[in-house]
Amino acid sequence: MTIRKRSEDWEHQTLSCHAAFADQTRGRGREEPECDIRTAFQRDRDRILHCNSFRRLMHKTQVFICPEGDHYRTRLTHTLEVSQIARTIARALRLNEDLTEAIAMGHDLGHTPFGHAGEKGLDEISPNGYKHYMQSVRVVEHLEHGGAGLNLTFEVRNGIQCHSHGEDAVTQEGRIVRFADKTAYMNHDIEDAVRAQIITEEELPFHVKCTLGRSKSERISSLVDSIVRNSGEDIVMGAPELAAYKELREFMFAQVYKSPIVRDEEDKATELVKRLYEYFARHADKLPTEYKLIVDKEGADRAICDYISGMSDRFAISLYDELFIPRSWTKQQ
Repeated sequence: MTIRKRSEDWEHQTLSCHAAFADQTRGRGREEPECDIRTAFQRDRDRILHCNSFRRLMHKTQVFICPEGDHYRTRLTHTLEVSQIARTIARALRLNEDLTEAIAMGHDLGHTPFGHAGEKGLDEISPNGYKHYMQSVRVVEHLEHGGAGLNLTFEVRNGIQCHSHGEDAVTQEGRIVRFADKTAYMNHDIEDAVRAQIITEEELPFHVKCTLGRSKSERISSLVDSIVRNSGEDIVMGAPELAAYKELREFMFAQVYKSPIVRDEEDKATELVKRLYEYFARHADKLPTEYKLIVDKEGADRAICDYISGMSDRFAISLYDELFIPRSWTKQQ
């Protein structure tokens, strides 16, 4: 018996009947030999962790664009926080932690530079629109490994696609990640906004503080506890905590996400992304070789969106500077 088989047997012995079992996956896009050590979902997690798109999350915006300070979140730190919250919930409910972690690690791979500001830019200018959760699936299916993709299991791809909008994931593990994503971003965005002196902890709605707590740790614990206590046949949050979360979300949109400090920089980022798109729409021949191949197969719009969405904040700024900012003329020697 291989180590993988023992792990698969352990899942059946210990996990809930609502869990997704690795040996019952709906499979991969391409068949391949099983690993003797890792289950299918463990392999998916490792493939995501080691791919190029995951590393680039380190230099992509969460909320504040190019913040000066080491403690503001990036897409990478956000992803790690989502993963930890999701695993905590999965373990408490005796669901599959490996599947949960794989989905959480991959859920934002398709995010543009400058976070939702960049996504807005591509969505407005692309004839086909742009959604980061769909691009995350495209990354793992087509863009990584030189166009071969990561060949992930159906359950992981489905969880990534459904983490933000639209239909619920087919697995409870995927539904956990949707809740974990909301829990993580709302609470760490509060912390970052306080650090940026946009809001203070005292300004948070009184009802929210009474229901969820006054600190980040208390709020996350309250939301996680509510999900664990109320979930069974499905993943749900208790009514009081859900109402408090919605009130907190409304507060954050009014006071932080739409604040002049954030919006002014987001508008710049949105326009920067649009300018890059317009440039490559006129000069598709300037795309890197791998994206020229996409132009031939799927059209210029698809290739340009793939190229821009994969950029880090600093690369996008550097490229914009190279393409649009005049250089001082110097006499050639």
